[in-house]
Amino acid sequence: MSSPTRRPYTGSCHCGATRYVVFLTLPHTPTPLQPGQTRSPKGVQNFYRCNCTLCQKAGLLHVRPLSPTDDFLLLAPQDPFNGLGDYVVPDVKYPPSHWLFCKSCGMRCVSLRGAGGVSELDIDEAGLGPVADRLREACLVGADGKVSAWRPEKPAGVADWDGYLSINGYSLDAGQEGLDLREWKEKKWVLYLDLLELKGKGNAAEVVYDRPQEGGAY
Repeated sequence: MSSPTRRPYTGSCHCGATRYVVFLTLPHTPTPLQPGQTRSPKGVQNFYRCNCTLCQKAGLLHVRPLSPTDDFLLLAPQDPFNGLGDYVVPDVKYPPSHWLFCKSCGMRCVSLRGAGGVSELDIDEAGLGPVADRLREACLVGADGKVSAWRPEKPAGVADWDGYLSINGYSLDAGQEGLDLREWKEKKWVLYLDLLELKGKGNAAEVVYDRPQEGGAY
């Protein structure tokens, strides 16, 4: 793809018990950084690695889609908080975040905050045509041409909704059009955050695209 195009990409855990679709716009356009910026930008598609102990030990390449409610479909299991292992991390400002993992193979595909619901989606109407064959091979498409999927939902009456949802980029399936994780590093699309607990609050360095922060990795 030569121009940025939004399209669906499939992902899964190693054993295949966890399957999802995420919509990404590739080639990616990195968000310009502001002087003194220490956190990842919000309201945009974003790829980053964090040097905090949780992200490092879990081996996460964060992929934050533009819209958690519109750009992510969990196809299996459809009850993530019971069907997946759940490492819950408290947060002072927001509700707890759920760092989910497959109960069979241990692979972490998605982390999120908040509730969601299951709905039936027509493949064509949902824009899933490019991955339809992959979904059929995984027996995820019904005879009526629809898929059932869990997706995040914005809470009613909540103005300042965090909408946290992060895909582990390493769980994206290989061999998909326009998806080459090597390119993400080579073209400096991956942002590096400095949230290492040893530094203490208020001591984070500015975010960068060039090189991992202290305690982090490419």
